[in-house]
Amino acid sequence: MSGDLSLKIEAERRRGRGAVSNAAGRFDPVREDIQDGWDIEEERGAFRTFVEEERPRSVISRNSSPDLNFDRSINPYRGCEHGCIYCFARPTHAYLGYSPGLDFETRLVARPKAAEVLDQELRRKAYCVAPMAIGTNTDPYQPIERQYHVMRRVLKVLRDFRHPVAIVTKGTLIERDIDILSEMARDGLVHVVLSVTTLDNETSRKMEPRVPRPARRLETMRRLAEAGIPVRVMIAPVVPALTDHELEGILEASREAGATAASWIMLRLPREVSPLFREWLEEHYPDRASRVMARVQEMHGGQDYDAQWGKRMRGEGFYAEIIAQRFEVARKRFGLAKALPKLRTDLFEAPLAKGDQLALF
Repeated sequence: MSGDLSLKIEAERRRGRGAVSNAAGRFDPVREDIQDGWDIEEERGAFRTFVEEERPRSVISRNSSPDLNFDRSINPYRGCEHGCIYCFARPTHAYLGYSPGLDFETRLVARPKAAEVLDQELRRKAYCVAPMAIGTNTDPYQPIERQYHVMRRVLKVLRDFRHPVAIVTKGTLIERDIDILSEMARDGLVHVVLSVTTLDNETSRKMEPRVPRPARRLETMRRLAEAGIPVRVMIAPVVPALTDHELEGILEASREAGATAASWIMLRLPREVSPLFREWLEEHYPDRASRVMARVQEMHGGQDYDAQWGKRMRGEGFYAEIIAQRFEVARKRFGLAKALPKLRTDLFEAPLAKGDQLALF
């Protein structure tokens, strides 16, 4: 059978995954499910995780977005096994010739030599230090980090250079690196942002199937805070008519767990994320699907998404304003700051490299 361009996959084959389908990306328009002509039933296995390795020429990505408070970032991995259906990074997988759907969660790219490349980039005479962001695209503490240790090696380089870094994650594996992070925190060189979407286990398992459960993430906040590492909770994304009622509860629970600052981002549905999210809604929340999307379109001028600077993160209109007001009232009530203290940049210094003359003494 051919012509099913959505390539919706049977539920059993995608257990533990977020996306419902594996549709082609915008650079791969022809992707069909075609029988070979033999009347033989084919057994198809589950979508398993495959990892490719890449050695990049550069690991520091630059941006000039007015919506972001950083101008450089590092992505240890491409794709993310966490499988969050709402992930705005899904469309980037199309550049690799993969689907932003199930391929994004199962066909991953690791950068085992990222730390070595980073070391070389930070030693360049033209390099000017500013806070580095990690985890702004795909999660550096997704499950395959247990095997590859890319993030830990990158952190060691940043620590040795005394380079400031802000980390965004949903992964509790960050606890493994508390030894490095606490050392950097004593010098004002690190912030950690823990992303929480919902406190409800069932909703979380459907939306972000391979992310640690909400209570476990709160425990990670507590352990980081107890180690002296500054933590900000980020409610991301706020999903209209599905998780928006949890705003105050998430802030309160996070404050009790040790977070000292808070922020939020509205649901974003750029490019292929929109049809993927719609498919997911119809499967898991058919009774609320139209209501959710009506709210989304209300905030974006009747569209599923508006990429304009200053609007894409929060939306606009009555509903967006109500969420913003509720957040501000709750943030102040629980004593959470808008931002963590500014990271230091004055300590940056290149350590001696192997082979340097002074390294002999």
